[in-house]
Amino acid sequence: MKKFLTVMILSLVLVWLLAPLAFAEEAGAPTDAKIHYFAFAALGCGLAIGLAALGTGIGQGIGLSKACEGVARNPGVSGKITTTLIIGLAMIESLAIYALVVVLIILFMNPFKL
Repeated sequence: MKKFLTVMILSLVLVWLLAPLAFAEEAGAPTDAKIHYFAFAALGCGLAIGLAALGTGIGQGIGLSKACEGVARNPGVSGKITTTLIIGLAMIESLAIYALVVVLIILFMNPFKL
């Protein structure tokens, strides 16, 4: 495992160091800020929505497991636990929807007025 991790880190560092050589432009060529903006916006949006989905998935999983434990320990209050669980899951899911809205705004925003 340690050897695999070392090889992965070294290969990522190698790609990181050689990427500027692969994308090098000729001297005097104008840089196209529009393409760079949209490329970084797409990468950032993908990363942001991925982290939002990861966080909400973990939160929903923990909430559901605790609700199942509560119902297993005391089946008489399953109605109250279910109601509270559904409200909590809706609040957690709203965070992912807010992240999606922000990602779509950033992705489709056009600062260059093409």
